[in-house]
Amino acid sequence: MTTCETLKLGLIGDNIARSRSPLLHRLAGEQNGVEVTYDRLVPKDMGQSFDEIFDACEGEGFRGINVTYPYKEIAAGKVEVDDPLVRAVGAVNTVIFGGARPKGFNTDYSGFMSAYRRVMGETPTGTVLMIGTGGVGRAVAFGLAGLGTRRLRLVDRDPAKAEALTEALKSVAPDMEISIWLSAEKAAEGCSGVINCTPVGMVGYEGTPVAPRAMTGAGWVFDAVYTPVHTQFLQAAGAAGLKLISGWELYFFQGVHAWSLFSGLGLDEVALRAALLEKGDAE
Repeated sequence: MTTCETLKLGLIGDNIARSRSPLLHRLAGEQNGVEVTYDRLVPKDMGQSFDEIFDACEGEGFRGINVTYPYKEIAAGKVEVDDPLVRAVGAVNTVIFGGARPKGFNTDYSGFMSAYRRVMGETPTGTVLMIGTGGVGRAVAFGLAGLGTRRLRLVDRDPAKAEALTEALKSVAPDMEISIWLSAEKAAEGCSGVINCTPVGMVGYEGTPVAPRAMTGAGWVFDAVYTPVHTQFLQAAGAAGLKLISGWELYFFQGVHAWSLFSGLGLDEVALRAALLEKGDAE
C-alpha cells in the first residue's frame, strides 16, 4: 500500500471494549506514515449477527479485520485459507478483503511461538497442560507443535472439542503424545507448563482456571487473557516463582504479524513495544 492511503481495519468480538488492538495498529500506522482507523465491532451491541457484520465489512471499505472470541472458528468457514496449517487449526483471527473471496490467516499460533521464545528462549516446553481448546486454544496447540512439544494434556468443558483438536494435531505432529483430562488440577501434576486458553480471568469472566496449589512443580505458565494483563492466574503463578508469559505478549506478536498482512509494511518492534508501554498498555 502507499503511505497516503487510509487503512481501515476492525475487530469483531464480544467483550472487546478494553481491547488494545486499535492502539497497536494506529501506532504501527504512525511508524509508517499511514493513517489507520480501527473499529470495534460487537455484534450484540450493534444488534446484528456476526455474519451480517462480516459480510458488510468489505463493502464498507475495510482492508481487513481481526476476529476474536467467540467467532474465530465461525470466521474460518467464511474465508479462503491457503495455508494448510491454518486450515488444520480451524480458526481464523485475521481476514484480508479485496480478492474474489476474503483471505483468512491465523497469527495467534505464530504469535504464541514468538511470545514463548521471548520469555523462554530455546528452552523446551516440557509436558504441557492446556485448559481450553477453542479458537485460541487450537492456535496455541499448533504453536506448541511448532515448538517441539512432545506431551500435551488437554482439558475442556466440552470433551468433543478436545478430541477434535487431538485429531487435527495428529496431522502435523504425529509423534506428540496427547491426552484428554477431566480435571485441570489432576492434569497439572508433573507438567512443566500450564496454559489458560479460556476466557476465565478476563474482564467479565473473573477467576482462575486452575487452583494455584495444582501448579507446584511447573516452570512456566501462559495466559491467553490480556485484559487485564496481570490476571489472577498469572499473579498466583508469579507468587509461586514460575516464569510468566502474559497474554500481552501474544497480543503484541499476533498484532505485529497481522499488521504485516494488512499493510505489507515493516515495523520497528522495539519502538512499537516502547510506544505501547509508554501509553500504559501493559499496566
